[in-house]
Amino acid sequence: MEGPEYAQTLRQLTLWTHHVLLPVYGRELTSTAPWCGRWWEHPEAVAQLHGLWLAWGELTGPGSGMCGPANWHRDYLGQVMTSLRDPMGPFAGCKPSAHRSKEVPQVESMDPFGPPPPPAPA
Repeated sequence: MEGPEYAQTLRQLTLWTHHVLLPVYGRELTSTAPWCGRWWEHPEAVAQLHGLWLAWGELTGPGSGMCGPANWHRDYLGQVMTSLRDPMGPFAGCKPSAHRSKEVPQVESMDPFGPPPPPAPA
């Protein structure tokens, strides 16, 4: 997504994150369970929260089965929150009121007409 579509989706995700997810599931911040107050500046967090939000809509929205909320808790919530709040996760180095940008790993260019890269070790 880009442009207005991304902005609108991020706005909806922000409303859900700030008014549903965090008040109920946010828990206290600690050095072993960080959260960044500027989570939207962490692409990994946005991607994971977007997936969590989409699953929420599908499993708890109109027409969902009665087990939908339980399935969302079991299959999605814990895994995403554990990943996001891991001390080595996307918010590593962030503290309350102190966002820390992460450096993106460098990727070397590859000549698409050159030899293929070596196979990954088994």
